[in-house]
Amino acid sequence: MLRKLVGAAALTVVLALAACGGKNAAPAEGDMALGAPEGAKVTVVEYASVTCVHCAAWQKETWPGFKAKYVDTNKVRYVFRELPTPPQDVSVAGFLVARCAGADKYFDVVHQYMADQETLFSGATPPRDWLMRTANAAGLNTSQFEACVSDKAGIAAFETRVQSAFKAGVTGTPAFFVNDQRVQTPGGEGASLADLSTAIDAALAK
Repeated sequence: MLRKLVGAAALTVVLALAACGGKNAAPAEGDMALGAPEGAKVTVVEYASVTCVHCAAWQKETWPGFKAKYVDTNKVRYVFRELPTPPQDVSVAGFLVARCAGADKYFDVVHQYMADQETLFSGATPPRDWLMRTANAAGLNTSQFEACVSDKAGIAAFETRVQSAFKAGVTGTPAFFVNDQRVQTPGGEGASLADLSTAIDAALAK
């Protein structure tokens, strides 16, 4: 049932062609952010997915230190942008649930889905049940969940956000940008705290 509800949106996303160019630090419609307000001297953008194992690893290993050093201190504006990964239908639904839960619960929902990936990929829990568990914890009942993942406006807005990511030249997750400059640690889960700090501190010092 879940695949039927969001499969069309996921297929559109998967078949979209990536384009070069674009500004990652520039505000985009639907951005979810923490830390410093819009217009901050330094903006860090992360493109990630709730079903991306590398994103989950970064979330577990690097996020706490990054958050304490730069987000909680309002030194940077941290922007999270959605880019689904296989299984795309589950990823799309997870992001829709996070949006439906409300802005104040968005990051809690996204982080919980990442933290609980092992349950999904083990096959022990059906995808719908996996999604529902976090949706229920965020205050959504079954009817609200069904309405959320089948909402045409929500799906259309999601597709627009993903197309914007492709236009910015982003085709994989996790991807990190510090004021439009890509930061990537070879062999790591996206970008290490050390490499991010080097880029951020240099930008703050300008």
